[in-house]
Amino acid sequence: MYTSLERCPGTYCGRTLLDNNGTWSECGACPRGSRVNEYFACAECQEELNLYSWLYLGFMTMLPLMMHCFFIDLDAKDRKFSRKQLTLTTCAFAEVIISSILSILMMEPLWEFRLQACHVRKITDWYTLFYNPNPNYQQRLYCTQEAVYPLQTIVLVFYFLCLITMFIIRPIIASIMDIRGRSPVYSALYFLPLLIFIHALAGGLIYFSFPYLSIVISMIANAIHYSVKLDQSFKSLIKSSFEVKNLVIIASHWMLLAYGIVSLGHHTALLALIPFPSVFYILTVRCTDPAEFREVENRSS
Repeated sequence: MYTSLERCPGTYCGRTLLDNNGTWSECGACPRGSRVNEYFACAECQEELNLYSWLYLGFMTMLPLMMHCFFIDLDAKDRKFSRKQLTLTTCAFAEVIISSILSILMMEPLWEFRLQACHVRKITDWYTLFYNPNPNYQQRLYCTQEAVYPLQTIVLVFYFLCLITMFIIRPIIASIMDIRGRSPVYSALYFLPLLIFIHALAGGLIYFSFPYLSIVISMIANAIHYSVKLDQSFKSLIKSSFEVKNLVIIASHWMLLAYGIVSLGHHTALLALIPFPSVFYILTVRCTDPAEFREVENRSS
């Protein structure tokens, strides 16, 4: 059936079957949920989503959750977990989980907890906009499409649902529990559109680098968490690490680091290095604390 089709210009232009009589359309963009195959025909995306793509979606799911938790913690004035902070954090978890489940159910196949996909072959699959051919330098043929279906669409839908669920769940819980948490909501009105913009602009780059991003974000967040402590002594850092709030924060950093290591697909023995950033900071902070250098200068003078 495909052998009689003429070659289409460009990398992502294909022909769509119009009827059962074997009538094909002119070369153009493939419909949503399909991409051009080796015969220059638009074939439906019916492959199962691979593990790496699922891990990518998991990373994109964690981003708004981490941002929610950061701004909720930033708004809190108590060093320990307060009732308000615990309630808002629980709301954030519920919003992200509900949005992620609904996002999967809304993709093909509808209302099933699985995804039909077209596998990512190369980074250009994310940026078909830049590969519209211009045959004979005459009229440009527009073949922009979602060649990595549904990895672009589902993330955008997920972020939109995060906004909707936040506006539904937060006011209800806040009124029932009699708490005020407007600042984290206002922050979400900024960072969720920003995440949408970043995904639309750099989704392909994130797809191929998210394991490394997970590791880097985890290590930077771990260093920031310890560096804001007023008392940088060895004993104080060890003691504070076992406080409930700090223990939860450190555990989340370790989980993110483990996620990045697992996503790389290397040997699982590397998971033994998860506590290394925290241990390294605590053991070496006395060598980098400015107070130590000031004390040496005072002695020499």
